[in-house]
Amino acid sequence: MTALLRAELIKLRTTRTFLALSGATIATSLLIVVLTTLLSEPSADDVLDDVFTSDTTTVFITILAIVGISGEWRHRTITSSLLASPDRLRFMAAKTLAFAAAGLLLSLAVSIAVSLVGWVILSARDLPVPEFGDIAGQVGRNAFLAMLSGAFGVGIGAVVRNQPVAIVGVLVIALVVEPVLAGLAGEVARFGPFQGLQLAIQGLPGSDFGFEEGVLLGAGAATLGMLAWIGAFFAAGYTLLRVRDVE
Repeated sequence: MTALLRAELIKLRTTRTFLALSGATIATSLLIVVLTTLLSEPSADDVLDDVFTSDTTTVFITILAIVGISGEWRHRTITSSLLASPDRLRFMAAKTLAFAAAGLLLSLAVSIAVSLVGWVILSARDLPVPEFGDIAGQVGRNAFLAMLSGAFGVGIGAVVRNQPVAIVGVLVIALVVEPVLAGLAGEVARFGPFQGLQLAIQGLPGSDFGFEEGVLLGAGAATLGMLAWIGAFFAAGYTLLRVRDVE
């Protein structure tokens, strides 16, 4: 399993897609934090949420994970991959762990960069800056969520092998369906894997995203909810992997 995981990590970090999406993650995150700190004046109560959550890793690692596993079929490398690792459960597990690790490490790098840039600009403008412990806690929550998102993306890509359909479907659900549902049925939307559960894990106020006050789950319950989504898609993806033609 260790050798298989190492192979997946090498495959991941040597692909142009990973480099491109990592660059996009860093660029968009820094752009958001620069614009937020320069064009607004966050208060002491809001600065942690407004500035130090400007980490877009969760979006890009989900897309990267979808591309990573669905690309095995698109580029016809699935046969050679399974010849090297005939145990399909181990294959799925290695993919999941690899993208979870990638999400964790990428988010840590991005969040630290965002924190440094945000701290410098806020200090230069004499605006409130959170305590170091608060910033470190937010960086940890960002990274933890990115880790879960990487694992979730593998399950999605294993179930929906068509890359454009999977990616567009995720974006539509994340940007349209769940936000609309938050305003119409918050008790249901709080279990959504792309907004409700993620907001709770990051510790962000749901009222800023269309939820009623107090509707979101606690961080622990939200984590269990995300693990349930990951487990369900992993199981479905593994089941389909066993019965699908991989020629």
